[in-house]
Amino acid sequence: VQLQASGGGLVQAGGSLRLSCAASGRAFSSYVMGWFRQAPGKEREFVAAVTWSGGTTYYEDSVKGRFTISRDNAKSTVYLQMNSLKPEDTAVYYCAGRGGYLMPSTVSSAYNYWGQGTQVTVSS
Repeated sequence: VQLQASGGGLVQAGGSLRLSCAASGRAFSSYVMGWFRQAPGKEREFVAAVTWSGGTTYYEDSVKGRFTISRDNAKSTVYLQMNSLKPEDTAVYYCAGRGGYLMPSTVSSAYNYWGQGTQVTVSS
């Protein structure tokens, strides 16, 4: 499975962006999908994840109520809608996949597949 993330950019605080992650290859519908981010000088951190069916979502506390993860298995794509963006959301955002109908994880090492990252910059 190859993952291609897109949708990043420069936005003012309070603005919105929608990230997309398109997957190639089969069995996308069996993959847990997650979003992680890494700011300069910081470790990669969990942002959100969605189960293979899309029925359950998980969020890091600082993004709850502002970010929404969703997926379209027919399009092999996962999305991250980011609203009310803050300067501290500035980071490179990565999508990640975990195959085999497993449960989501907040640990990056649990994911087998990674996209190339897309830069999100929020100005104050």
